[in-house]
This record gives sequence, C-alpha cells and structure tokens, in this order.
Amino acid sequence: MTTPPPFLTTDRLALRPFTDTEADLDLVVELDGDPEVMRYLTGGRPMTRDEIRAGSFGRMLPEGAGFWATHLRDTGEFIGWHCLRPGLNAPPDHADLGYRLRKSVWGKGYAREGALALIEKGFGELGYTRITANTMYVNDRSRRVMERCGLTYVRTYFEEWPYSVEGDEQGDVEYALTREEWLARGD
Repeated sequence: MTTPPPFLTTDRLALRPFTDTEADLDLVVELDGDPEVMRYLTGGRPMTRDEIRAGSFGRMLPEGAGFWATHLRDTGEFIGWHCLRPGLNAPPDHADLGYRLRKSVWGKGYAREGALALIEKGFGELGYTRITANTMYVNDRSRRVMERCGLTYVRTYFEEWPYSVEGDEQGDVEYALTREEWLARGD
C-alpha cells in the first residue's frame, strides 16, 4: 500500500492525518480488532467495523482533529496511531496525548517516539501550555511511555466505562507536562 506523504516525521516514523477512506477505516478496524490492543479499552472485546465507523473513526476526522496514522518510514507499514487534540472540557491551550499501536511493534519505542514528536509540535507550533495523557492504573506499559516522555503523575480518578476491564477497580490515572517543564528539560 502506498501511503500519502507524511505531515510529521521522526527518525523511524511518518505520521499523517487520517483520511475519510475505506483504506484508512480498514487500518483502524484491523488495529481495534486485536483483543490485546483492546485489553484496557474494552476488556479485550474487538470492535466491529460498524462500531468503529460510527464511533472512534469519526472522531479521527477531519484533518486537524489531532489524530495521526503512524507508519514506519522505511517500509510504509501502518503500525497504529498517535493523537494530540484539544482537551475535553479544558482550556483551549491544553491538549490530550494518546497512542494505540499494533502488538507486533510494542516494546520498540515507537509509542514514545511518536508521542515526543507530537509534544514538540504541541508546545512549539500549536502553542499548547499543558499536555495530559490518561490510562488505566493497571496499564503499566502506557504509564511507562508517559513517564519516558516527561509527563508526571497528577491523579487517580474513577469513571464509569461501558466495558468491564480487569483492574478497572483501581481507576484511571492522569499524567501531565507543562510547556515550562518541557522547556526546562531542553527537549
């Protein structure tokens, strides 16, 4: 598959906005069809094409929504997505960071690499002053990515979710990084 030119690149990744095409929908359906990928989101229940089309895929569009299809630069292989989007019910200069990658690429540093590129874009070009990220308390891998990106633990909170997930009784966690903290690190 030929991928469109990237809008953002790192040493190993090319990130581009999602398009409203069946090809991009197919990529998300494949990703969200993996029970391991969906473990901390739906308790491992794969999402159907109709659910994805009506729900998450619509939020990934249009360009500028903050969701980026993530591909390997050397092969063009789709490995998942990263997002940096305005925070829900937050000041306009705050953003939420997220990522979802294929299990086959876990542990290779791609989540961190793409997240760091979006953090730089967010604090630089986009003018955000605070970036947050959230995950379940028990999702150690995602928490490690947040920490390796310089975000620090802010709080644990409890929400009602439509799916029961093992460990949800321990709640969700919020991590954050401010522009001042990022600048002080020298990234």
